Amino acid sequence: MPTVKLVDENSAHPIVREVFADIKATKKIDFIPNIWRALASHPEHLRLCWTRLKAIMAPGKVDALTKEIIALAVSATNGCNYCINSHTAATQKLGLDNEGLGEVLAVVGLFNQMNKLADAYQVEPDILPAPR
Repeated sequence: MPTVKLVDENSAHPIVREVFADIKATKKIDFIPNIWRALASHPEHLRLCWTRLKAIMAPGKVDALTKEIIALAVSATNGCNYCINSHTAATQKLGLDNEGLGEVLAVVGLFNQMNKLADAYQVEPDILPAPR
């Protein structure tokens, strides 16, 4: 159960109306996902989160599918069920099939384990990136 009342999609608040319209247009969807309806309980925060997400998730040197795979990996690691479902759906929409999803989740599981082992053994880094 949400900790705030989800804001109606037809909210009269001008910021909420503007952001909701942009979400629908940008994501090419006909409804407002619940996370955005929850964030709309604080319109300025809604706008800030949407603006950041829209800018960061736009294709650049890293393509949209890779960015969604990273978002899915972080969501799985953090145990956010809402986000796991949302980003799995986004990767599917961008063409990732079930076999690809299995590969992604295998990598997530492997490196969650390897990170914990490295931390538990308190291994000092010896393979470092080149300074640029």
